[in-house]
Amino acid sequence: MKWIFPTLAIAALAAAQMGRHDGPHGRMMGTLPDKMESAANPITAAKTDLGRMLYYDARLSRDGTVSCNSCHDLARYGVDSKPFSPGVGGQLGGRNSPSVYHAADHLLQFWDGRAADVEEQAKGPVLNPVEMAMESGAGVERKLRSIPGYVDAFRRAFPAEAEPVTFDNMARAIGAFERGLVTPSRWDKFLAGNRSALGGNEFEGHQEFMHTGCAQCHNGPYVGGRSLQKLGAERPWPRDSDPGRMAVTNAATDRMVFKVPSLRNVEKTGPYFHDGSVASLDRAVRMMAEHQLGVTLDDRRAGAIVAWLKSLTGEIPAAYIKAPELP
Repeated sequence: MKWIFPTLAIAALAAAQMGRHDGPHGRMMGTLPDKMESAANPITAAKTDLGRMLYYDARLSRDGTVSCNSCHDLARYGVDSKPFSPGVGGQLGGRNSPSVYHAADHLLQFWDGRAADVEEQAKGPVLNPVEMAMESGAGVERKLRSIPGYVDAFRRAFPAEAEPVTFDNMARAIGAFERGLVTPSRWDKFLAGNRSALGGNEFEGHQEFMHTGCAQCHNGPYVGGRSLQKLGAERPWPRDSDPGRMAVTNAATDRMVFKVPSLRNVEKTGPYFHDGSVASLDRAVRMMAEHQLGVTLDDRRAGAIVAWLKSLTGEIPAAYIKAPELP
């Protein structure tokens, strides 16, 4: 299987593969951090509180109907369970909305990797004409400055700035909030030494996952999210109308190249793939084995892998994601 990495990915992926444990499971996977820190955007309570409000606030959309949570529903593992998410006026986007849980520590953002981090990503949907459809960053600033409670919240979150209510600071606050979206699972308990956290079929599923070669791409603490790969690496993918990363780089070699998604909570985040075209997790596993690895899985092997993947379903941080009172 041919791996495709932008230069900046190599160090991140290598670090992810090392993990934080001495055993083979930890080296390839690794447990979750408590939060996903950023030196460029330090997490503070005031910033997180502001980001939570902004995440839930539909007033960041042109007609007041769409918030970040509309497409990335935190109570439903960060997705809306639709192939394509409706935006302003019911318009549909062209790619499936991935889960926001754990995304803050991914290599890049969006299916095509066009944003470097969640802070940059947070700006995209707000200005996208199909999604939240605000006319400009300046228009977002005007709307936020018209709400006294937000003016106060921005001052608390960015106390050193003369004019804290900015489009960039909106994105920093949302990013700070998203950096706390972590869902530890039974798999993490297993890695921490609790061998009874997995059942026999689940442990067998992990062995099949490794033996089949899935961990070549789905590795690190998030079981993915750390590389870009060509879809249909071994056998042609049945749907190839989306150019993938080529739309960003204009390089023919990037056609059908997408970010490898995290498999954390994958049991809960269907439908699957960039086009939301597959509803069944079992079917998604079989397709990936066939088209990415050239392997045809029988019912036993596919079923075992799916069983292990379900052990990656984590606990939603109910208190952290509780919808706040908006100003």
